[in-house]
Amino acid sequence: MVFNPKTTHHALSLIEDMAPVITSELYADIINKNGWRTRFAPSPTGFLHIGHAYAAYVVWQIAGENPNKFLLRIDDLDYTRCSDKYVNQLKSDLSWLDISWNNQETYQSQRLRRYSQALQTLLEADLIYPCYLSRMEISDFLSPPSIAQISQPCTRGALSSKEIHKRQQRGIKPALRLDMSKAIQHVGEVSWTRLDGIIIRAEPAKFGDIILGRRDITACYHLSVVLDDADSNIEVVTRGEDLRSSTDIHCLLQKLLGLPSPIYFHHPVILGEDGKKLSKRHKSPSLHNLQDTHLTLKNILRKELVINF
Repeated sequence: MVFNPKTTHHALSLIEDMAPVITSELYADIINKNGWRTRFAPSPTGFLHIGHAYAAYVVWQIAGENPNKFLLRIDDLDYTRCSDKYVNQLKSDLSWLDISWNNQETYQSQRLRRYSQALQTLLEADLIYPCYLSRMEISDFLSPPSIAQISQPCTRGALSSKEIHKRQQRGIKPALRLDMSKAIQHVGEVSWTRLDGIIIRAEPAKFGDIILGRRDITACYHLSVVLDDADSNIEVVTRGEDLRSSTDIHCLLQKLLGLPSPIYFHHPVILGEDGKKLSKRHKSPSLHNLQDTHLTLKNILRKELVINF
């Protein structure tokens, strides 16, 4: 689905055009009247746009339009870009869209201890290891064709103990990488389940030794969202299709940490005329600005938006 960001009115007509694309009677029985416990988890690094409105309404539908099943989580680990003004505005935007929740939103920035505990558990099991390499050094690791196919190389043992000590003395903090080979050996084959009941075999090995703990903050995206969803008893994780591949990593982490595995639904994403996903960085029209025009986007969404699986 292509979105032309040139005009606000085109943005509204797009939502109407999406109706046949996101309509399916086949799964009508899957969404029960009480809804599934799910969550909307925006990052407050900018104002929400049309793409966020679509994503939020998909979550709202899966929740059965039940405020007690629709959880709002603020993914605010990026402290350099997150702002309270964006948090306040996104709450206003959701209210404008007639989406409500139990007013007990959670903040990732308040859960750093939980993330640290999980990292410590993995460290004690020798499933993660510290990496002191710079980005340039890691890039050199990816030079050989045999390694370049892996997004994150294994850097365990890349530096001598002496060199590691030098970097520690200079105050260099390590990233914490998952030993993918050991992790897979530890849990065996992993899979995840779609909302329609189809089981998908996961292939986490292709990602290599992903980073779970960053130098600047306690945990990265993959670890934090897995813990958040488990601790919030999320039944259905709803994300954009562009994040489908991350599910392979998440079901592996769930098994490593002994966490429950939710069901997953990946919805289509709205693209700009350049073929790229709408984003805050591309200055896509914000819901904040749409409110100022007094256009009834919420009514168009409520009328036209039906979930497609």
